[in-house]
Amino acid sequence: MSKPNVTLEDEETKRCSAGTDSEGPPNFNCNDTPRAKPDRLKLEPSIIATETSPSPSSNGTSLLSLPWEIVTQIASHLPAQCVINVLPKVCQMLGRVGEDRLVWQVRAHKLSGPGASFPVGPKEDFDWSTACLEMEQLIGSWTGQEDQLDGREERGILHEELAGAVGGVNGEVQEAGGNVEEMQVDVDLNGDGMRVDMQGDSKEPPKNIGEREERVEDGAQNDSNSLQQLDSEGTSSSSSSSPLERIILPSGHIADVNCVLLLGGEGALCASGSRDRNVNIWDLRQGPRGALLHTLGAPGVISTHRGWVWCLASSGPLLASGSFDSTIRLWDLEAEGAEQGLIKCKAAVLCLACERDTVLAGTHDQKLSIFDTRAADPLVKSLHLHSDAVLCLTSNDNYILSGSKDQTIALFDRRAGKLLQKVQLNSYLLSLCYSGREVWAGDNRGLVHTFSMHNSSLTPISQFNIHTSLVTGVHYSPGTLYTCSSDRTIKIHLPCAPPKTLCTLHHQAGVNGLSFEAGTLAIASGDMNVEVWRPRT
Repeated sequence: MSKPNVTLEDEETKRCSAGTDSEGPPNFNCNDTPRAKPDRLKLEPSIIATETSPSPSSNGTSLLSLPWEIVTQIASHLPAQCVINVLPKVCQMLGRVGEDRLVWQVRAHKLSGPGASFPVGPKEDFDWSTACLEMEQLIGSWTGQEDQLDGREERGILHEELAGAVGGVNGEVQEAGGNVEEMQVDVDLNGDGMRVDMQGDSKEPPKNIGEREERVEDGAQNDSNSLQQLDSEGTSSSSSSSPLERIILPSGHIADVNCVLLLGGEGALCASGSRDRNVNIWDLRQGPRGALLHTLGAPGVISTHRGWVWCLASSGPLLASGSFDSTIRLWDLEAEGAEQGLIKCKAAVLCLACERDTVLAGTHDQKLSIFDTRAADPLVKSLHLHSDAVLCLTSNDNYILSGSKDQTIALFDRRAGKLLQKVQLNSYLLSLCYSGREVWAGDNRGLVHTFSMHNSSLTPISQFNIHTSLVTGVHYSPGTLYTCSSDRTIKIHLPCAPPKTLCTLHHQAGVNGLSFEAGTLAIASGDMNVEVWRPRT
């Protein structure tokens, strides 16, 4: 009998399983039972368990007898997760598809679309497979995600918007408990965004921070109560068909939430810091909307700090909170949020980073300080890298990157103990994220900047007009980019050049920060709430 002519389309219509030919390499043997034609080739893990030793096909044709280019083309129709996690279990030969760098490059450029450059930074040692996996998950989760705000944006609520990483309401720094002499914010209500004007002399003696005065505008408070009542009517505003659900955490703050941080590596816990001077710890797993676990604070103290809580950072069980009261407080999450230590600074703490037993802090007095949380005298080194307030920072084992009101970004070599580079910008940065060899940052003009890190050098690449006002939060990974702004939007992008925006969420108040972990996104908002988007279970 003559050998039948087997086409690529025929191969895609059959379910195959791994086998070993006694005279050759592993091959795929096709079942004799005809099946309905699927849209694309699907390799299921269950086949591996049920058909471990199939007999050779009667016609001697196998998938792996096709040219390698055809095999990779077929595999390109599979999700990246299948190529990474399933094909290696089918057979050794198919497992090599996931090791083909060119295969992932082609997939990545299809995902980012024509005319886009990806990655934005150096291609050397770039993790292409992880980038493709993250991009496909991002597209599946956020493309077409409708803006679900319960119509609350139509209420016209106007809160005092948070003016970036240093601004505040005119003349209210003393009320906040800070020791900055003067900080001014001009709010443009005509739609042109916020303008920040900060002045201060860090050398002046600290102001009295012992008085506790709470100021909440009557109109804003009334609107907040209405919103909380509205929120309590439902657990989620997202459609049941959406892969994500949106929840608003139960009322826990009485003033704007300045910062938010997902903890634990699984997006199960969330910390929030507010102008009400408190840090709250939330358990997102309890109930349909999460539950408040603790409001952190020492015994007998009525609030976590004596000034606005401005920034949070964590490493393992250690949580650090920075405040306008010029202190960093350390908390042990494994001991139900017990206070672990207190670090006193000389000016308002505006940004933090944590690494094991080390805390990095940027303050209004132009300093970037390094602390050892185990030492009785925790200050290790105080760096003078800038000529104005340090607004944002990020770090790894080798480098510290910091952005300042002086419109520079500084690169410090931790091992050599010296400043490597300062890059002058035309704006000042409010948020920084460093991953791999790419740095993404948001500024006070609504621009998102990209830099490459290569051979201990920081090189500006591009800047993109993403928002219309302060970019208060940025999260970047090889396949994802999240940004938020005081222009009341949160945007989700593919991290190419220019960024490909998949979804824009419009909020009813300024968005002061974001945190992303394990598929969960949390934001801090100017309407006293923490909002969370998480995978639907």
